[in-house]
Formats: sequence, structure tokens, C-alpha cells
Amino acid sequence: MPNYRRNYVPGGCYFFTVNLHDRGQDLLTRYWTDLRQAIRMVRSERPFRLDALVVLPDHLHAVWSLPEGEADFSSRWRAIKSRFSKSLALDGPVWQRRFWEHTLKDEASYRSHVDYVHLNPVKHGLVTKAKDWPYSTFHRHVENGVYSLDWMGEVGK
Repeated sequence: MPNYRRNYVPGGCYFFTVNLHDRGQDLLTRYWTDLRQAIRMVRSERPFRLDALVVLPDHLHAVWSLPEGEADFSSRWRAIKSRFSKSLALDGPVWQRRFWEHTLKDEASYRSHVDYVHLNPVKHGLVTKAKDWPYSTFHRHVENGVYSLDWMGEVGK
């Protein structure tokens, strides 16, 4: 079995990919309000800044910044996954056991990963413009002046 190593950086910024156990399901968008509530509850208990998020039917991508001196993103994901799973009361596993993380080391990496998050529904053919995907922090970024509403996020641009 491989020896996975996580890069725990106190106060670090990370890009995550988290997948459903059954990638053919649409649980994340179908039960978006439950997922959002699970994230909110965990953030209230173990704060982190949610810099970017996109939820697709079977997986999600997120960019988080942890508070100074804290590096434990794993227990936060475990709590989010657990709360969401319990809210569904389904038989069998909901999530893949593992998740993928990448430490963001500079502003260019941060910017490209936030863009990737908001581009993802376009990349997967779910919409043709980032503004049309409702399960995303894209509109918050528009409100904050990061993007214009007509930022299309088209593949290849």
C-alpha cells in the first residue's frame, strides 16, 4: 500500500479535490443545501477561509486558507464528509476515503487554482459560462470585483 504524505503547512493555503464513492451519482448537487450546511457547521467549529468552491454532481474542488498556526485540514474534511453523509442516511459509503490536496505556494498558483475551480463546470460540459453554474463561489468573486460577470471561463481561454 502506498505511503501517502500530506503537506501540512500552518496557516497554509490548499487546493482540494473530493470525490463521491460512486462517481455516477449526483448527490452533491441534489443535496447541495445539506452539503453547504455541513461546510458551514464545520467552519463555525474549526474556522478556515473558503476562498473558492465549486460543487459538481460527483465531486468538488475547493481552495482553503487555514488560520495562522493551524495545519489540520484532514479533520475538517472528515467532519464535513461525516456530517453530509449522516444528513443523507443512505446505505453504503458516500465519499471516497481519500481526497487530494495541493499546497498553494504563491499568488500565481493561488490565482490559477481559483480560476480552475470556477472553470470546472465549463470544463465538464455542464454549462458554457461560469456564471451559469449555481453551485460555486463564482458570483461571490464577481461581487468582490475579482471577476466580471461576463468572465466566461471557456475551456482554452
